[in-house]
Amino acid sequence: MEGERSAAGGPALLPAGRETGGRGGDPADFVAFLPPEVSSRIFSDLDVESLCHAAVTCKGWHRVIESNDCLWRHHCLTVRAVCQREIDCDRGNGYSWKITLLRNYWKSKVKQEWLSGKYSNVPSQNSLPEKSMYPMDVETWGEILEAELER
Repeated sequence: MEGERSAAGGPALLPAGRETGGRGGDPADFVAFLPPEVSSRIFSDLDVESLCHAAVTCKGWHRVIESNDCLWRHHCLTVRAVCQREIDCDRGNGYSWKITLLRNYWKSKVKQEWLSGKYSNVPSQNSLPEKSMYPMDVETWGEILEAELER
């Protein structure tokens, strides 16, 4: 998963090469037999990574998840608590809730760790966990520096 990029330019949430499979009428695909509102309610309880995994489970699930902007909006607004400027900018540029979320999900995780002071007293760059790093823009680093100066 690390280092992979999605079509939106952000890190992929799923391993490369995963494709949707299954059949729309497959009896194991309970979503095909449920009203869309019920399916959406079930999927709304998933976290971001689980939602992305569910979207590649089969074509029926993919169709329901991809077409439901509310599923992505909910998670995107949660990420907005940390990345307000980034989310607002992406939405202002016309990105869908899903693409906006995918572009900012990992950044919000790393940014939250920096802002919370997790890396305030590291002795060297080698002490920073490689998995927790993510490229950030100048404004984001400015926010992090301001938070460090206030500590």
